[in-house]
Amino acid sequence: MNNIIGKINLPGVKKFRSGKVREVFDVGDSFLIVATDRISAFDYILPTLIPHKGEILNKLSVFWFKATENIIENHFITDNIEKYPDELKKYKEMLEGRSMLVKKAKPIDVECVVRGYIAGSGWKDYQKTGLVGGLKFDNLKQGDKLPSSLFTPATKSHTGHDENITFEQMKQVVPEKDAEFIKEKSIELYNFAHNYAHERNIIIADTKFEFGRLDNKIILIDEIFTPDSSRFWDPELYKPGGSQASFDKQFVRDYLLSIDWDRNSPPPELPPDIVEKTLQRYEEALKRLI
Repeated sequence: MNNIIGKINLPGVKKFRSGKVREVFDVGDSFLIVATDRISAFDYILPTLIPHKGEILNKLSVFWFKATENIIENHFITDNIEKYPDELKKYKEMLEGRSMLVKKAKPIDVECVVRGYIAGSGWKDYQKTGLVGGLKFDNLKQGDKLPSSLFTPATKSHTGHDENITFEQMKQVVPEKDAEFIKEKSIELYNFAHNYAHERNIIIADTKFEFGRLDNKIILIDEIFTPDSSRFWDPELYKPGGSQASFDKQFVRDYLLSIDWDRNSPPPELPPDIVEKTLQRYEEALKRLI
């Protein structure tokens, strides 16, 4: 396992951008994406690192990109450092296990969420309006399985909160033909992964995807089916009517909600036991899925 990594700079390699968790470097014809051990919640990067989290995220994304390439093309090229450009090989110790080389695609600024169960912001919306993704449902309880997988897009904010929108609103941002394609592929991806995971004792309750344009095609980018981008529930403890036992960062969100933090000021450090229990959940997701 690598050292714990919070910030990454590669002298001589141009940094393209820093996300909440990932650092992206421009290496000519491709991007290098490096997953750090940072964790975010409520649109803040927390000051505490989760050891080996970046490696777990990277390994899961590589696995899923390979497993779903027959559904839609994605941006993954390789995670084999021996195949990286020469200027990156001297950083092998830092990059090993937590990086991948990807194609350069122009992101489509919509978060593409698929829900199989009602939780999170979908549940909050439903409590207020009786609607999920603009559709009406009767008598849903928190955590209920939805009648079918539901595509519920959101605006993609780089500074504030993402906001849920309807599919009709998405078509005002993305050409209708492209929006229909993205919706179809998102649901197909979710259904495939949900069925695969269920056989391995994990419920994928919901997930989010990002897509980009490359050579007049729409491809899958960013990360896919990780504990950062998905809700992973324990089917043995699944019980509709409240929050669920999970193998994802909801555990950290729940902790932050339980303490005296207003979510409008810099977040506090996570206690060692919360760090350890978070890591255990991420490791269990990896162990069950791969």
